[in-house]
Parts: sequence; structure tokens; C-alpha cells
Amino acid sequence: MTLTQPPPGPADRHGPVRRTGAGRAVAVLVLVAVAALTALLGPSAALHGTGEAEAPGAGGTALLRTVLFAALCICVGELFVNRLARSLPGADAAPRLLPRSWSPLAAGAGFLSALGLAAIVAAGNLVPGDGADIDVGGLHASRDGKLALLEVNAFVVAGLCAASRRPVTQVWPLAAVVVAEALRAHPTTEHTPLTGAGLTLVHLTCAALWAGGLLHALRVLRLWHGRPDAAAGAALLGLYARVAVVLLAAITATGVCSSLRRMPPETILEQLTGTAYGRALLAKVLLVAVVTALAVWARRRLRRAADPLTACTPARAEVVALGLAVAVSGVLTALPVPIRW
Repeated sequence: MTLTQPPPGPADRHGPVRRTGAGRAVAVLVLVAVAALTALLGPSAALHGTGEAEAPGAGGTALLRTVLFAALCICVGELFVNRLARSLPGADAAPRLLPRSWSPLAAGAGFLSALGLAAIVAAGNLVPGDGADIDVGGLHASRDGKLALLEVNAFVVAGLCAASRRPVTQVWPLAAVVVAEALRAHPTTEHTPLTGAGLTLVHLTCAALWAGGLLHALRVLRLWHGRPDAAAGAALLGLYARVAVVLLAAITATGVCSSLRRMPPETILEQLTGTAYGRALLAKVLLVAVVTALAVWARRRLRRAADPLTACTPARAEVVALGLAVAVSGVLTALPVPIRW
């Protein structure tokens, strides 16, 4: 059964959507610019005064990794929330409209960022000055190179799946990206690398579901507003909020365990201010604390307000904070890890 969106009425053409469209576009551009600057300038700012050496092109690497994480969040979040929407009462009898997918564009951005990261690996983990510095054949000879190629190919397949008639199949290439990132973050020279990779796997999966899911849920609610599906909006947001509680618990637990593996309890306070990795981690913890407070606020409005959809206001602020947290996560990957066994 194919559903078509009814033509917009006068209120849709000239009403609130048109008046607020420019404001939303400006807000999105500002958020993207702030996130990009955070990624580009974050490594230098975090390393200032620590005595640690900055890797060449750390800002560019952080930016590419931020784009990759954001692309992963968008693709995973769409799959997650669309599945929640199909589980709502009455969805089988009358499938509801869903917003146009951003997954093909996100997968394209993920492909370009993964390609850039693969080029850095092929140049010996240095920013290539020209094409001659890139040893494409050498990618197959190293673990990092193989993982980089896996991410490039996985985003290509994810984009094709997203544009197909069965977009749900992109879950497999996206899972490959998550696995590759988890393995890349924990080289074989690390103590118990599989344990660290497992923690990162759960952490990254839950973070993508949380951030990308909230973004797509708000897009769905905006589409349903003023339509027959509007009554299901509060139910969708409530269902997402219940799952988000579990996601937050998993993110917190894996984040704490990962931090303690790299910064033992007796040194963690010193490293949070004295090392670049610790400073970036502290910034991420503060952002997650803000996100948690906003999530609690949204949940209270959802359960107690006369209009549950007023919870969208703190939820939008939560998306902004999550976007900055994604950028800080990109910065973390470009900083020296203070491993002390």
C-alpha cells in the first residue's frame, strides 16, 4: 500500500512552517558550524599546556571522525525510530507517514569521511600532501588499513540499502561500521583489547540509537503535527523515552568502565585536568550530564504536562547537546590515550 502526503493547505504554505523554516535552517547551520569548529580546534585546545605532542592533522582527523559518527547516528536512529513507529497501536491497520529519509545522504557523508580516514591510514597515519603519499595497496597489509577499507565499503553498501525498497537491510553494513570502530579503538597491543572493543561496541551502538533516534523522533513528530497521526506523537515519544532510559544506563556503565581501563581510579582526577584525553573526556561527561538533565525534564513534561508534546522543547535542546557530544567524541579519537597498566 502506497501512501501519498496530502497537498499542503494555506496554513502549511504560508503559516508557521514557512515562518519558522528559516529559523530552523539557521539553527542547524550554527550547530553544524560549532560542531565542526569543536572538532577542528578541540585537539589543540585540549593539548595546550599538557606537554603532550599533537599528532599531525589531529584537527582534520577529529572532524572526519565526527562526520562519520554523525552519519552513523542518523542512519541508525532512522531505523530505530521507524521500527518504534511501526510498533504503535493501529500502525498495522493504517501505516503512518514518515519523513523523507536522510540515510542516503548520511551514508554518503559517512563514505566520504571514511575515505578521508582511509587516506590518512594509507599515508602512514599522516595527512597526505598529494596522491603520491597514499599507498592504497598498503591498506590490505595492516589491521588499521583493513578496518578503514571495511568502513568505506560498509557505508557504500549502507547507502545503496537506504535507497532501495528495503532500507532496513542497511542494519548489517552499519553494524559492520560499529564493529570496525570498536576494533580500531583498541589495537592488539593494548591489554585485553577484546574487552575494550566490546565496551566500545555497546557504547557506540547505544549512543547512536540515543542521539540519532531522538533526532528522527522529533522529525516524525513535526510531520505528524496537525494531521490525524498527531495523537500517536506522544505515544511515540513516550516509547522512545522508555528505551532511552536503558540506553543511558548502558552508555554510562560502558563509559565508566572504559575510562577506568585507561585511567585507573588513583590517577583519574589528575588526568582529567592534566592530560588532553582527560580534558576532552571531562567535557564529554559534562555534556552528557546536561543531556541527562534535559532528558529528565522532557520526561517529566511528557508524563505530567497537559500537552505531552511540550516535551519537544527540552528534547530539541537535548539534540543540540548530543550533537556537541558527538563532536567531542570525534576529538577524543584524535588525542593520545593515557594508557597506564
